Amino acid sequence: MDAIVTQMIILFILVIIGYFLNKKKMMGADFDRKLSGLVINVTCPSLILSSVMGDTLPDKELIVPLLLVGFATYVVLIGTAFLLPRYLPVKPSDRGIYSFMLAFGNVGFIGYPIVASIFGSSAVFYASILNFPSTLLVFVFGTLFIAGAQGKMRFDWRTLYCPAMIASYLSILIVVSGWVPPRVISTPFILLGNITVPAALLLIGSSIAQVPIRRMFGNPAIYMMSILRLILVPLLILYISKVCCVDETIANINVVLSAMPVASYGTLFCIQYQKGEIIMAEGTFLTTLLAMLTIPFLTMFL
Repeated sequence: MDAIVTQMIILFILVIIGYFLNKKKMMGADFDRKLSGLVINVTCPSLILSSVMGDTLPDKELIVPLLLVGFATYVVLIGTAFLLPRYLPVKPSDRGIYSFMLAFGNVGFIGYPIVASIFGSSAVFYASILNFPSTLLVFVFGTLFIAGAQGKMRFDWRTLYCPAMIASYLSILIVVSGWVPPRVISTPFILLGNITVPAALLLIGSSIAQVPIRRMFGNPAIYMMSILRLILVPLLILYISKVCCVDETIANINVVLSAMPVASYGTLFCIQYQKGEIIMAEGTFLTTLLAMLTIPFLTMFL
């Protein structure tokens, strides 16, 4: 527990540094956009690949159970996302925004670095497989939740060959084949993957710096959503995992992934449909801030 708390403090310090870098004009909207593109398209896929390029390969027999657990988890998450906002003190027109925040966490941007910090780099492979449903469903249900009547439930086939998905396919192939890449191949991916943790946390701090602080703490519904998103829903996933006798390692990683703050895709969808930008910013800010405290305590139950 001490090691986990220490690690979370280290991560939070990087967030604070990102906040002050933005205030000092060393980071900003244009720089953040380019750096986030680098993280999403280069360093995060490299982190996924490097997770299977060590001396010991993950167990390939866990791939199918990981996929089953991942899809079952999102059945629960999307089901609760449809149901719970009806009981929050929000306008009916805003329920879809809260549904998105409850259903989709920032796994790709924050989840992989935190899983690597808590469980070790090899666990990123398991996390990437568990995150398959999120990558696929966020463009279907995410659009539905936020756009409402404006949007259509359609699947964007481009998500199947985005860099993170390609890296996941390749990592599965490496595990199944049992191939151990030579150092001349693995080392560049390891070095690029190591950029993901500090870059992602600096970007979070810089994003928070662009939102008025006073606005972040005045919405009771956001606090209620944050408790559900960061604590109660992950505990529900943990309970269901134990009832269903899910492998302990898979269950623990899955619970941590389900406890991530609000997914960054939400802001993109809100901007696209010109709906709920302020609410989404509030939810992203507060859950990102509170996750630095809730994740260490959540691990006590694992």
